[in-house]
Amino acid sequence: MKHKFPIGTRVLFTASNVARPAASGSYEVIRLLPTDGDDCQYRIKSSTEAFERVAKESQLALS
Repeated sequence: MKHKFPIGTRVLFTASNVARPAASGSYEVIRLLPTDGDDCQYRIKSSTEAFERVAKESQLALS
């Protein structure tokens, strides 16, 4: 399975109901991670948060 968003891409993140609240605005793709079932995963970072998040491709859209 191939990742849709390359490193450095700006994306919008939609958090799941289980995750802690997410900062609004765009995130940058920092790292491509292995797939989880049939969904690619990414490490993403917002400039307004001090930490990185792991997100599934289905939670991301181009910003």
